[in-house]
Amino acid sequence: MELLNIKEIGKKINLTDKDIETYGEYKAKINENYEPKKELGKLILITSTNPTPYGEGKTTLAIGLNDSLNKLNQKSIAILREPSLGPFFGSKGGATGGGLSTVEPSIDINLHFTGDFHAITTANNLISSIIDNHIFQGNELGIKEVCFKRCIDINDRELRNIKLSKRNDSFNITPASEIMSILCLSESKNDLKYKLEKIIIGFNSKKEEIYLKQLNCIEAIFLVLKDAIKPNLVQSRYNNPVIIHGGPFANISIGTNSLISTKLGLEISDYVIVESGFGSDMGALKYFDIVSRKKVYPEIVIINTTIQSLKYNGNEDLMLGIENLLYHINNMKKFNSNIIVSLNKYELDSKEEIEYIDKFCQNKNVDFVVSNMYSEGQSGCTVLANKVINMKENTIHNEIYDLNDSLINKITKMCTYLNCEKVNYNKKAKNKIDLYNKYKLPICIAKTPYSISDNKKLLGNPKKIKMTITDVEINNGAGFIVVYMGNIMTMPGLGKNPKCIKNNSTCQ
Repeated sequence: MELLNIKEIGKKINLTDKDIETYGEYKAKINENYEPKKELGKLILITSTNPTPYGEGKTTLAIGLNDSLNKLNQKSIAILREPSLGPFFGSKGGATGGGLSTVEPSIDINLHFTGDFHAITTANNLISSIIDNHIFQGNELGIKEVCFKRCIDINDRELRNIKLSKRNDSFNITPASEIMSILCLSESKNDLKYKLEKIIIGFNSKKEEIYLKQLNCIEAIFLVLKDAIKPNLVQSRYNNPVIIHGGPFANISIGTNSLISTKLGLEISDYVIVESGFGSDMGALKYFDIVSRKKVYPEIVIINTTIQSLKYNGNEDLMLGIENLLYHINNMKKFNSNIIVSLNKYELDSKEEIEYIDKFCQNKNVDFVVSNMYSEGQSGCTVLANKVINMKENTIHNEIYDLNDSLINKITKMCTYLNCEKVNYNKKAKNKIDLYNKYKLPICIAKTPYSISDNKKLLGNPKKIKMTITDVEINNGAGFIVVYMGNIMTMPGLGKNPKCIKNNSTCQ
């Protein structure tokens, strides 16, 4: 593997030296002054069956498909999320692919990269510092309740609940912060400032909202984020262009790359491959419900899966576990007419098992392919790439609810996509729903990614589910309302054997 200078990668997508700011030889930021092409490219969304401890290879597939499309002389670019240090040093590892399907320089990307996560963390915590200083200096705005949390980009369970001098508080992990979501849903620098102004930092004694703009600090916060909002250009091991920008979690936030990078990709390339975190019940539903409202609707949806994960969902029985795939097929058919199931093949997968899934997909009128990008690199997704090239125009555009619906109706309609028969609300959630009902915003479900339900032990395709809404938070700057289900947490902890100890090769 020999990497090219990042300027050479930029030239492949018609970016001049003036269009990029280099960070060494192999990384660059893309400026706003690039020359867009006249016709927008096709957007391809990669989602998955529900995740398992083994990993399903969604990012690996996105990179492999991009490499195969480029090998077939198509102008294609993959746009991915930036990895979080929390999962990287925890149990999940990095987010740069695997085997012969990687983006490089992988160790830089998985660690500090171009500093975006640090900038987001700093901007977030500067806001918290300014809020508490305002209260200390006399509290002119009459802040009674603070609803803006600090964040840090590592797994630290001790920060889930902390005691400040005058109140109890808690930390989010950076990918779960509102600043991360704001950066990823901003369409320009001016839009970033506008969204920062709309952040609700707290309430006064009359339960009236207090906005960040009232603290007169927007320019300072924007200054911290001025470079972080620019997309990052890197390359695959086969020297094909890849943009990596933004990193919101999909179980709590929107779970996909920045809107700026997606729209940039559509303006400079014919095929744009993005991924949404976890299964279609998490990232993909949020993509269609929140991101696609910004006029970026996918032309094709690819459902990534493995035989190992389907067996896991069926208690080692493939015939039972394939019901999980059925859920995701039916779920995505409601939003797109172009559905492809891609099996990430492993060495131990038998011919009979593969044929069983193939026949299952045929019976559901869905295209099926076997992908080998991990072991075959740029040749491993050529069958999938050809299906993408020959796919007809998508004929389905669907929204889950109207933005003018009540908050209860939005939650109810969303839960029908999660096989939910009944929704329960605790007292805390009910009170907040009454407070936030006036906001005509989409909702962002926060729940376990390991099940369609809010109970991670209910695998496969559980029916007649009962969901429990435990909390509701307003992310007015980002433009959505977070609805918490079950025992979801916004600050993970390290596992018993995290990757940051025992000389694990991931961290060398």
